[in-house]
This record gives sequence, C-alpha cells and structure tokens, in this order.
Amino acid sequence: MTHANQRVLITAAASGIGLAMAEAFVAAGARVFICDVNAAALHATLATHPRLAGMVCDVSDEQQVADFFSQGTAYLGGLDILVSNAGVAGPTANVENISLSDWRNCLAVNLDSAFLCARLAAPLLRAQGSGSIIHMSSTGGLFGFPRRAPYAAAKWAIRGLTRTLAQELGPAGVRVNCICPGSVAGERMDRVIAAEALQTGRSEAAVRKEMTDAASLKTFIHAEDIAQLALFITSCAGARISGQELAVDGHTETL
Repeated sequence: MTHANQRVLITAAASGIGLAMAEAFVAAGARVFICDVNAAALHATLATHPRLAGMVCDVSDEQQVADFFSQGTAYLGGLDILVSNAGVAGPTANVENISLSDWRNCLAVNLDSAFLCARLAAPLLRAQGSGSIIHMSSTGGLFGFPRRAPYAAAKWAIRGLTRTLAQELGPAGVRVNCICPGSVAGERMDRVIAAEALQTGRSEAAVRKEMTDAASLKTFIHAEDIAQLALFITSCAGARISGQELAVDGHTETL
C-alpha cells in the first residue's frame, strides 16, 4: 500500500472531494481523521465509514481548528499529511453588489482556514523532517472569475500561501502543493450553476454547457480524479514535487 500507516488530517471531508480523498487514503493504507462543519453529514459519514474518525469543526474558527488538530493528532499519533480542503463558493454577484460580510466569510473559510491549519501542521512536520501539505485552490485561482470576486481572490491567495510554505518548509523535507480543480460534478457545482443562471438570466443548461465547453476534454471533473492526484503527490512517487499548482480541469483555457 502506498500510504501504509500514514497519518492524515482532512478538513471538510464529510462529502464531495474531501470524502473522496479520505476514502482513497484509507484504501491506500493510511489512517484518516476528518472534520466537517455539517454535523449531520459528518455523523452519517462516520457511521458508514468505520475506518474513518472525525469531529465537527468550523475551520474558520481559530479555537475549533486547534481542537481539531489536538484531537486528530492524538487519535492518529502524529501527522504526516494535511489536506486543507474546506471551501465555500461565496456570493455570486458583481463586485458592487457584494457585502463586506459576505466577502469576509468567503475568505475566512477558503483562505483563513488554510492558514490556521498550516500554522499548526508546520511545526509538527518540520520537527519530524517529513510530510506533505495539500491546499485546494481552483481554476478560479488561475483565471479571472466574473461575479465571483471573493472566491477568486481567496483561491489566488492559496497559490501564494502554497509557494511560500514550500519555501519555508522545504529545507525540512516537507512538501507543500496546491490542487486546482476545474468544474467538479456534484451537488455543490449544481448550486453554483443555479446561482450563475439566476444572476445572468440564462438557463442552467446553458451555464452547464458553457462550463463544459471551456475544457478541452469537454467534461466535468469527478471528485475521484482529485483524490488520485492527492495520493500521487503525497506518495514516494511524488517525493520531488513541491511548490506546485496542479490543475485537474480537463485543460481549461478560460472561464
């Protein structure tokens, strides 16, 4: 197994990409501790995935993140891999119609959470001289994203955080990368499409087609595609990969 006995923390992993990654790491032999802000979803996932453990956590809250790390590392007996997966779509509106509170909430979940987690993971990984951190950016962090300014700003910032931490932690043998998913099929993308259709007066089918057409492969991405990349870059096969922004998007040239 590629990740036998590796100790993994994953945020926002009761569903979607986070859960797909948790399942992939477990299948590869790792021990995984997750969190999610949705208590009902978390408890349902833990009930159906007995090899996972976890707790409810709002990752934009400093104390809750500290509790997550404390309980998670105690359960796992340390840490080898951190995946900061938590994120929210934020508002869909032109910039003049976005409130400061909506802006701050979007950045808190998408960006502050990655900082809070990295700040706690760094000394643990540095001390043992090994490990990996994965941040989740987006193709929205590679291109401009009309009507999604807070989300795009946060995802661009994730790239800067990733490169900086790769430089800080690299001398200690710790790798830091970010994954930039394209349009990922699922309930969350359905909500994004509905919001964009409402704002622009187009049909949801037209918005969906536009997103699909933006990718050279003409298809949405699946959560499992992201999970497989996460496995690769944290395995021995990815031992020399750090500071990278890795897109899994079917080759998207524009949004």
